[in-house]
Amino acid sequence: MRLDLSYDGTDFKGWAKQPGLRTVQGLVEDALAKQPPGREVPRSVVVAGRTDTGVHATGQVLHLDVVPLDPEAPGRLSVDSRGIPDLTRMVHRWNRILPPDVRILSAEAVPPEFDARFSALRRHYRYQVSDAPWGADPLRRKDTLAWNRPLDVDALNEASRELLGLNDFAAYCKPREGATTIRELQRFTWTRAEDNLIVADVSADAFCHSMVRSLVGTLLMTGDGRRPDSHPADLLAAQTRTTAVAPPHGLTLRAIDYPANEDLAARKHQTRATRTLP
Repeated sequence: MRLDLSYDGTDFKGWAKQPGLRTVQGLVEDALAKQPPGREVPRSVVVAGRTDTGVHATGQVLHLDVVPLDPEAPGRLSVDSRGIPDLTRMVHRWNRILPPDVRILSAEAVPPEFDARFSALRRHYRYQVSDAPWGADPLRRKDTLAWNRPLDVDALNEASRELLGLNDFAAYCKPREGATTIRELQRFTWTRAEDNLIVADVSADAFCHSMVRSLVGTLLMTGDGRRPDSHPADLLAAQTRTTAVAPPHGLTLRAIDYPANEDLAARKHQTRATRTLP
């Protein structure tokens, strides 16, 4: 089963379940577990991308394995001939249990080859920045970074283009033992959406830990003139870890792309393979 989620990350300690802490995974799995007798849904879920503390999502995806139910079994949830529950009613039930800062947008039965994490083709993130001298709009303060210097969108885009492609992004990733930092950055663009609102759209086949926030933080120092246009590419080439990491609240996971059903297994196999540079 595939579930699509949206959440305001402000009051969560990230996605991943942690004892004694309020996390998105913890609340979602608790809601999934609360079913009528005989209609229990497995609690453990696999997510497309673990978001950090304070990061939001409008297009998060997860999957869980569900044992088909007996259509003749008693219970308040109807099932079809395949033993698949009435997903519309289940989504409604889960959202009544969940707090208002997290919502399950949809649920659907998918082939067993579907893997929310390893079947993904690419992930799309957005980072919002206000360069107004008075800070962010009060109504956007929870999803927009206040930057107290004017930003040059042309300079931001010029520097961002130098980072596109398949590269070792060690300079922009928080290191994890045994994990590769090779990623294909497919899109990194900046747009002035409003007079004082700048939006960065970032897409890649996958992101390593802290990568988007490190990219944004480094580019902002180029966009406000404190670093030369070549600075982000110089860091990439030197693999020198950047310390300019943008705060989490401006970041939102917006969407995740998946291949057609017949290509799911091949994509999962490809993604599990260790990335290497030519």
